This record gives sequence, C-alpha cells and structure tokens, in this order.
Amino acid sequence: MLNLFFLDDKLVFPPVETATKEGIIAIGGDLSVKRLILAYSSGIFPWYSETEPILWWSPDPRFVLFPQNIKISKSLKKFNKKNIYKITFDKDFENVINMCSKLRSKKGTWLTNEMIEAYIALHNEGYAHSVEAWHNNKLAGGLYGVSLGRCFFGESMFFIMENASKVCLITLAETLLKKEFLFIDSQVYTRHLENFGACNISRNDYIDLLKKGLDFQTFKGSWSEIMK
Repeated sequence: MLNLFFLDDKLVFPPVETATKEGIIAIGGDLSVKRLILAYSSGIFPWYSETEPILWWSPDPRFVLFPQNIKISKSLKKFNKKNIYKITFDKDFENVINMCSKLRSKKGTWLTNEMIEAYIALHNEGYAHSVEAWHNNKLAGGLYGVSLGRCFFGESMFFIMENASKVCLITLAETLLKKEFLFIDSQVYTRHLENFGACNISRNDYIDLLKKGLDFQTFKGSWSEIMK
C-alpha cells in the first residue's frame, strides 16, 4: 500500500490508471455527498470493512450489465408474470439499505453504519435510489444504488421472499432501458449477475461509457415519479 494515494480534505482523486493490481486507488478521506459524487463520476467507488480505513476502488476489468442485454430465464419469466410483488421506486430507501446490511452482517459486511448514513445522505440529495418489492404491504426484497446522468451504479440487494430481488433487478433494467441509461455498474464479478447477462469490460472502455453517460442531465428527485 506504499504507492497508494492518501486522501485529505481536498476533493481530488488520482487517475484511475494508478490503481493497484487489485483495483485500490486511494485510502482515507470521507464519505461526503460531494466526494461520493466525484468518485462515481471518476469511475471510483468506496468498499471497505468496519476494521479498515476507507478504501477507494477502480478495478480493471469492470463488471457491468447493459439493460438491453439482460437475460431472464424461462422459469423467472414465468414467475414474474404471476405479479406476486408490487414494485416501487424510492418508497423505503432506508429500510432497503438497512436490510442489505442486516442480512449480510453474520458473514461480515462492508455496509457499516458510516456507509449507510452516507448513502442515505445521497438519497436525500436525489442521487441514490431504491427499488422495492412488496407482498401484502411487507417488504419482500429490494436493491439500491447511485444514479448520475444515464448511469446507474448498483450497490447491493436483498430478498426475504422468493425471487424478490431478481424481480426488482428486472424492473430496474427494463425501466432504465426506457430512459436510455447506458449501463448498470456491478463493479466486480459475481456469478449471480453473470446469469443475468452482466459481463467484464476493460476499465478504459468503462471510463469511455461513463463519460458518455454523464453528458446527460442527472435524473434527480424521487424516482417514484421520474421513472413512470
């Protein structure tokens, strides 16, 4: 870590090309709204455990899901047609992010109280958003992430009932496609999202896509109205 960039009060990040082989680009700083927006706009995101300082990442390759390429299995299509869940946007962001943290806490989670507070602040400023699945007026699953321009940066998801988070992801992808979003950033590889069609692209290609997506005006405010 001797070559890493140590952040101070200045709102600045080093070039993404200076990241380590693992993808770490900087240490320290804070999780203010301005710094987080700068990070996402630069192809960087925070990811660290409770026992670590704030770590900032820009991995190469980058794992992304293009909304137009989402793959939905026959069984999931059949399940989705049953309309078991009512899907909403931004109806209960705080509950969604807290459930994402709670259901991972036994195995250890990067969603610390500091991170939760930071993303709630982003949500209150109109940059972070959630998708919820409801069954009998109870939260069955959901996901959340950050939106800038025509780019969505997925952060975490959870489910309590069968396929609830999957239905949220499908709804999100279909809605973002209608709004001409370029990609859903999944950050690093997971088999779960690979099954939905996510793929690795080079960091250079990701940065090019990011720049194109940021050329559009950011959809701010409550997605419950914007995403209709």
